[in-house]
Formats: sequence, structure tokens, C-alpha cells
Amino acid sequence: MAGRSSGGFSWDWLSAAGLLVATGTLSVLSPLVLVGIPLALLALFLSPRRAAALVVGLGVTLAVLGGDQGSGLWFLERGWAVVLGGWFVALTLRWPTLGFVPRGLGAVAGTFGVMGAHFWSRAGEWAVVDWAVTNRMEAGMGMALQAIRTSLGPQAVSEAMEARALEAMALQGLLFPAFLGLASLSALAFAWWLHGRLARSGEEGIGPLKEFRFNDQLVWVLIGGLMFLLVASGALERLGTNAFVFMGGLYALRGLAVVLFLTGGVSLFGGILLVMGLFFLAPLFLGGAFVIGLGDTWLNLRARRGASSPS
Repeated sequence: MAGRSSGGFSWDWLSAAGLLVATGTLSVLSPLVLVGIPLALLALFLSPRRAAALVVGLGVTLAVLGGDQGSGLWFLERGWAVVLGGWFVALTLRWPTLGFVPRGLGAVAGTFGVMGAHFWSRAGEWAVVDWAVTNRMEAGMGMALQAIRTSLGPQAVSEAMEARALEAMALQGLLFPAFLGLASLSALAFAWWLHGRLARSGEEGIGPLKEFRFNDQLVWVLIGGLMFLLVASGALERLGTNAFVFMGGLYALRGLAVVLFLTGGVSLFGGILLVMGLFFLAPLFLGGAFVIGLGDTWLNLRARRGASSPS
């Protein structure tokens, strides 16, 4: 998913930074935990440099074991990250030549399966998680609004702005499983990239973004999520909504990969313009990328471009 390094500053490092920012932006859980625990497991089980792996693994483990255990999400964060990293390590050991994307998606799916089975058997615990997530988001939103009032004055935050912020927070709370899935894939990608740098293994790593793709049969997850969203209610409706948003994010990323492939990449200035466009016109950009990515499922645009390039 990231570009290749050419020595010094490169798109490879910039893409890795983008993965870390995406992890922190999408997930309500700690980015340090989401990245650190899989990285520690990779260092302990897959690194050929045993001494360095032991130091990295123990250092990361000690770092992520800190924090406030009374926050309500402390155990969920670490439990999720351990299962996520364990799945990824197991899939890597079983299919070492498989690309990152299928292993990463497999690890995310396996983690959702394990955690879903746990909460299915203990339904009361899911209500606690929902409460803890809402509480953390409310605290974060309150701190952000207070910072704006402190720096720009009390009049900088109107009642309408605060109401829209609360609506956005409620939507994020509804969709946090989908965002957590996307953040987990991004965290695994960054951990895998960092593991390759620390181990100096010479492996391909996560690959360039323009080559990002996944199994076309996953379109049925998108369709199934849409069906639940439209016809179901209650827990099934929420399940369908999150499945649709998760796959929608993957298809939007696939659409961006198609655009980068067809245009031959993007310059630094073009990348800055793209980030600004995403910031100010996010629905338009993401919607267009989603349509392109979904269409690529049937049209296979990059293969068509490759077949026609000799002429």
C-alpha cells in the first residue's frame, strides 16, 4: 500500500506516516496499542535478528501495558490488538509468500470473528463497550471544543456548531466497529512496514498504493451489508451499516489506487492538493473513489491499461 523507498526522504516514508495518521484518525482505540502489540509479536516470532527482536518486543510490551486501567477500554484495546497481531503472525507463518493485503484482511476478519463470538456469548459486555466508547468520544469532543473556546474565545463555538459536533460524534459511535476495522488494517500495514525496517529483511513489505487491490468476491460483503442496512433493524441493521462502511472505505482506497496507477502517480505538490481536497471536499472525493474502486471489480481497469500500453 505504500510507495517504495529510494533512499533518504521518499514516498515510502511519507506513505508510512499516512498510515500512522489514518490509524490515529479512524480508531477510538489507542494507535500506540494497535501498532505496538502487533509489532511486538512480529519482532518476537518473525524477526531473524533475535537480540534486536527481544529488545523491541519487550520495549513495546512495557510501553503498551501502561495507561489507565480504569478507562473502560484498556482491556478491550489490548485484547483486540493481541488477537489482531496473533492472527497476522499466524497467517504470515502459514502463507509467508502471500501479499500483505490478504493477510491483513484475514487478520481483521479473524479478529472480528473472535471478538464477535465473545460478545455474542456475553451480550452485557457489549453495552459496556458502547458506553466506554461514547464516554471517550464525549471527553475528546469536550476537550476539542474547550480548546477552541480558549484560543478563539467563547463565541467561536456556536450552539449550532456544538450540535453538529454531537451529531458527528453519535454517528462515529454507531460506526466505530467499521472505523476500527479500517484502523486495524492501517495499523497492521504500519507495523509490517516498521518490522521490515527494523529487521532489515529485504522483504517487499506492504507494496505501493497503486497496486492495492483485494479479492473481488468481497463485493458480496458490501452487498450483504447494504441489504441488512435497508431491510433489517436493531443489531442486524447496525451490523449491515458497519459492513457497508468498512467495505466502502476499502473500495474508496482501491479507487484511489486505480487513479494513481492510470495517472502514473502523483507529485509532492499534487499530493498536497489531494490532501486539501480530501479535507474540504471529502464526500465528493470519497464518493468518486468509491465508484471507481467498485467499478474496478468488474472492469479491472489496471489490467486493461497494461494490456493496451504497448500500442
